[in-house]
Amino acid sequence: MLKQQYEFVLFSRETILDYIKTISHEDFICNNSAFGKGSIRNLLVHICDTYSSWIAERGLGLPSTYPAFDNYSTLNDCIEYFNRVNLFIDQFLNQFEGNYQKEIQIVRNGTTTKISVLQLFTHVITHEFHHKGQIMSLSRILGYTPVDADIIR
Repeated sequence: MLKQQYEFVLFSRETILDYIKTISHEDFICNNSAFGKGSIRNLLVHICDTYSSWIAERGLGLPSTYPAFDNYSTLNDCIEYFNRVNLFIDQFLNQFEGNYQKEIQIVRNGTTTKISVLQLFTHVITHEFHHKGQIMSLSRILGYTPVDADIIR
C-alpha cells in the first residue's frame, strides 16, 4: 500500500518539477526571507535532505551527507538528488513491506524513541507536500501561475 502511495507522491512531484522548468534560473535561486529555506531550489534540496535524514539515516541506518544548497546549482541537480532519494525510499519500502506497524528505534535531538514505519513514512511525505505549497506560493510571488499538482485533479 505504501508503494502505491509513494507513486502518488511521485506523480505530484513530477508535475511540480515540470512546472519549475518554466521558472527562470534567477527566480529558481532567488531568496525570499518569508519562506523558511529562502528559494525554490533550497526548498527542493531541503525536501531531499529530510528524506535522507529520516528514511536513509534513521530508517535504514545509512550514512548521509548534506552539501550546502549552493552545491545544487540547477533544477537538474535537484532532480538527481530526488532520484537518489527514490532509491532509498524503494529500499525502505521493500525492507518493511507488509510490516508497516513495526516500530523502529530512532534518535531525534539526542533522544531515542520508537516510531512505526508508517509514522516515519507519513512524516516525510507530508513534509514534502508542506514545502510543495511553499514552492507554489513563492512562485506566485515571483509572478508565475502555479499548476495544480494535487494527487486528485
